[in-house]
Amino acid sequence: MNVGASPEVVGERFVDEDWYGEELTGRVWRGCSFVEVDLTEARTHGCRFEECTFDRCRFNASRHRETAFTACSFSSTSFFDATLEGCRLDGSSFVRCTLRPLTVVGGSWWGVTMVGAELEGQSLAGLRLREADLSEADLRGADLHGADLGGATLRSARLDRADLRETVLVGAQLRGVSVRGARVDLAGALALAESLGAVVEDQA
Repeated sequence: MNVGASPEVVGERFVDEDWYGEELTGRVWRGCSFVEVDLTEARTHGCRFEECTFDRCRFNASRHRETAFTACSFSSTSFFDATLEGCRLDGSSFVRCTLRPLTVVGGSWWGVTMVGAELEGQSLAGLRLREADLSEADLRGADLHGADLGGATLRSARLDRADLRETVLVGAQLRGVSVRGARVDLAGALALAESLGAVVEDQA
């Protein structure tokens, strides 16, 4: 293990390290690379990971409170049973990652790239997902109640049985989206109709 004592780490590379159960508070990592690092059951509070890469890492059963992972890249990384409370993932990308089950309580995922992500049944209620790329994502049965998907890309995403009530869909790209059995309010229904090319008019 090489967590290090410095409150800020820049440009370091961590390979095959054991950070199991580590408790990290107020730490900063910038431009660092993490390869096969085990963060199972780790706890972070108020930490910042900026422009870092995570390859084949394990965040299983870890808990993160008010921690930021901004402009980070995650590949083949597992978040099985992890908890993200009030965390920022703005501008980060996820490729071939395990993202369920995952507990998400608030936070901002502005501009995340999660193409083809497996998020079936996940609760993302109230989450800020503006301009996120969720193309081809599996969001069947997901709870997106009150989430902000303004300007997001949802091309060919599967939203069957999802809760889209009070979800902001203004400017979202919804071509090819599947919404069979989804719960929507009037604003959501209008956004979906317009995505299909319908012209919505008020009755005179």
